[in-house]
Amino acid sequence: MRTLAVIPARLGATRLPRKPLRLLGGEPLIVRVWQRVTDLGLADRVVVATDSDEIAAAVHRRGAEVAMTRPDHPSGTDRVAEVAEQNEYASFELVVNVQGDEPFLAPEAVTGAVGLVRERRFPLATAAARVGPAILDRPEIVKVVCDDGGRALYFSRAPIPYLRESADGDRRDALVLQHVGVYACRRDALLAWVRLPPHDLERVERLEQLRPLAAGIAMGVHVLDAPPPGGVDTEEDLLRANAMWDDLYAGRR
Repeated sequence: MRTLAVIPARLGATRLPRKPLRLLGGEPLIVRVWQRVTDLGLADRVVVATDSDEIAAAVHRRGAEVAMTRPDHPSGTDRVAEVAEQNEYASFELVVNVQGDEPFLAPEAVTGAVGLVRERRFPLATAAARVGPAILDRPEIVKVVCDDGGRALYFSRAPIPYLRESADGDRRDALVLQHVGVYACRRDALLAWVRLPPHDLERVERLEQLRPLAAGIAMGVHVLDAPPPGGVDTEEDLLRANAMWDDLYAGRR
């Protein structure tokens, strides 16, 4: 399956203003994410999708391919789908949506999600990581619960699964999964997703992946044994990411 990786980026983030253009290791964050996805070599083409001339100019300077999109998309997935519908990209059977704030994206998250789609197990797939209960009271971290076949049952910012009886703490802790920001989609399933109207669950939780789940479209979850470093959503995250970058790539600019 020919694979297109799309990285949606916009300037409208509120917790970290102008997030894609904030510097990580001396380069805009969106450039670092594009470099990461390109270096992984998991897609035939890698495209940054944006409605911002500033973002487009920043990634163009580093040689990235850019697709300009409408400014009115309610989610990153809607922006990715606009790219997938363009004639230039219509031949790609599999579309990978990588969030533009994941500069340390784990290769196994992408390969795992892509594998679930290529094996025809699910039309949509994502990834999650086994973590301890410390994330349960952090609404900025998205959790997911799955059925026995690896299909996502629900995503939430709330503490799921909820612990009713303290005696079941160990059992609950083994079920805590942190969502990892990557999606692999059959092209037809992606287009079906975005043609659905936004669902109230999506609006309430501010989680775009609840739209296909609410409509009964299956989404598989590839589970990692350990969480990746995580995305960049806040000033604290950006400080942490720069420190990590310095440790990993000292001298590389």
